[in-house]
This record gives sequence, C-alpha cells and structure tokens, in this order.
Amino acid sequence: MLASFLTRAGVPVCLALGLLLTSPAAQPGRAAIAAEADARHAVILMYHRFGESEFPTTNTTLEQFEAHLAELRQGKYNVLPLPRIVEHLKSGTPLPDRAIAITVDDAFISVYHEAWPRLKAEGLPLTLFVATDAIDSGLPGYMSWDQLRELAAAGVTIGSQTASHPHMTTLSAEAIRRELQASNQRFREELGQEPRLFAYPYGEFDRLSRRVVEEEGFMAAFGQHSGVAYTGHDPMWLPRFTFNERYGDLDRFIMAANALPLKLSDLTPEDTQLSRSNNPPAFGFTVAPEMGALGPLACYASGQGQAALEVLGDRRIEVRVAAPFPAGRARINCTLPGPDRRWRWFGIQFYVPAEAGAPGPAEDAD
Repeated sequence: MLASFLTRAGVPVCLALGLLLTSPAAQPGRAAIAAEADARHAVILMYHRFGESEFPTTNTTLEQFEAHLAELRQGKYNVLPLPRIVEHLKSGTPLPDRAIAITVDDAFISVYHEAWPRLKAEGLPLTLFVATDAIDSGLPGYMSWDQLRELAAAGVTIGSQTASHPHMTTLSAEAIRRELQASNQRFREELGQEPRLFAYPYGEFDRLSRRVVEEEGFMAAFGQHSGVAYTGHDPMWLPRFTFNERYGDLDRFIMAANALPLKLSDLTPEDTQLSRSNNPPAFGFTVAPEMGALGPLACYASGQGQAALEVLGDRRIEVRVAAPFPAGRARINCTLPGPDRRWRWFGIQFYVPAEAGAPGPAEDAD
C-alpha cells in the first residue's frame, strides 16, 4: 500500500492523503479528466509464486491472490491479453480506462496448480514468461513442457525470459544473443512458435541488453520497476507492479490497479547500470505539461526514504539521492496525485555491480 510505504519512508500518511484530496493537482480540470477517459495506458501486474510460503520474497499467498481477483470482479477494470495492450500502446490507439494485464515470471509449478485454475475460472488472460533451461532440466518446483503446452493451448501467452535466467547486465552482446537464440529454438521445438514478448530476468537491463533484445525481434520487453505503461514509453523497458507477501496487501493492489502514468521525457542517466563514478545517480526528468502542478510530486529511493527534489525551470526535476546504493538492484519511485484520487506513478530500477556499490544490503523501494 502506498500509505504503508510512505510511513516507512517517514512521510506522515495524513499529510500524503491531505495532498491527494485537497491539492490543485488532485482536482484537475475537465480537459484533464477527458484525456484520461481516452486512455492510452495500462497497468501490468507481475507475480512469481502462489501459496509457496517458504519463498516469501517471491510468493503471493493464496488469500492475497484471491483478494486481488475479487477486486478485479468489481466491474470497473478491463483485464486484457498483454499482446493486445502492447499493440495499442505501440500504435497509440485508445484502450479502455483501467486496462490491466496479468503476468507471471519463471513458470513455477504453483502457477499451474494454483494461479492458472483461478484465472481460468474467472476468464482472465495470463502471460507467462519462461526461462527454458529450468524446464529442460526438469528442476523441482517448475512446470514441464507438457504443462506449458496445455496452458498455451488454453490461450495463455508464453513469453521468453532467456535460457538460463542470467544477470543480463553482466553479459556481452554475443552472450545475450546466444541466450535469446537458444531459448527461442527450444520454444520452436516444444511449442511451435517463438515468443514475441520478453521479460528481463530479475528486472535487470541496460542499454546493451535492451538493444540486443530489440534486435532479436521482440515487440516489447518488461522490467520489474513500478509504473504505468503508456503510449510514448519505450516499449523495450515497460514497467510492471510486482507483488509478493510483503507488497501484496489489497490496499496496495487497489492503488496499483487504479494507477495512472506519470509521463516524463529527457530521463537521465541514459543507462540503468551504475558505476562507481555515478552512484548515486544524477537522476532527473522533465514532466509533461498535462501532468499538472508538480507541488505534490515525491520521489523515494531504496533504503533512503524520500529524496530531495530540485525544480529547474517549470517542469525539470532533479532527484538528489543522498547516498550511494549498495550492490545489487536499487529503485527510485516517483508519485504524483492524479484525478479521481488516483496516483500517477513512475519507477526505475538500477543495477549496481559489486565494485560500484556502497556497504550494506540493497533494499527495494517498491
């Protein structure tokens, strides 16, 4: 839930809610509301495991998942196949408001036994991203090719997550290409087609991995950074709201499912892999004029809480991260109140190599 996140970041919830309910940015004019009705954005949800309590950082409890599905039954959401959403985003054709896609990474067996039967009963489409080596090896806890064929035949979209599920930012272009080509060969052999959608393992990507994934013919690729995908967003690093036991309560799900895009341009730094010379990153962006007043804008950094913001001119924001991130994955999330008490959201995930990290464990800011 955003309120619980703000509490951990040291921001009083009453202040955050007051900004949301009373600030000028929370009360847009009719033109802004009409623009949201002509939606060219979608929320993409992301899960790993279901009912596997021994893995809490990647698991969603069955009670949490059933609460999410009950919320989706409320009638105001439009759960669509991810390929359809991607096609609309890339062409700029409108989507229904509150368009949502459901994705799962890694093809754990609990997807087959727990998530898919529930989704099938609700008539909800699913995209499953698969790293093929785990399936080929018959690793315990993973689905089989027979089970994947069953899901594909039932209409589940199968996406790629490489062959060996590596840390892609540590690989050369040639090694990345081998990963993608090897997995595509196994998909052709076992499923009869190559995936067109890709998910970066661990959500980690940089300019090099992004370029190779695009060159290998994928139409879109997805990270594990929070935010709302929208027309104009780079289709090769689209955001997803991730869920697990810690970040899986119903309030957070409702916040994510109703989120709106925080539209930006001129994002810096250009790469998401940091080095010793740019950790912490000089993170900044220009906010689109239609996003309204920027007074309530707030950004939060992994393990550091709310970051200081410097406004340059009318719309340029520089985020002053206080200290270097430790090695591993680190995130910055920025939020702004939007219309109808919905939050605008933009997130980015950085990767910090061991030699560039500060002492201490990394912590997600999601």
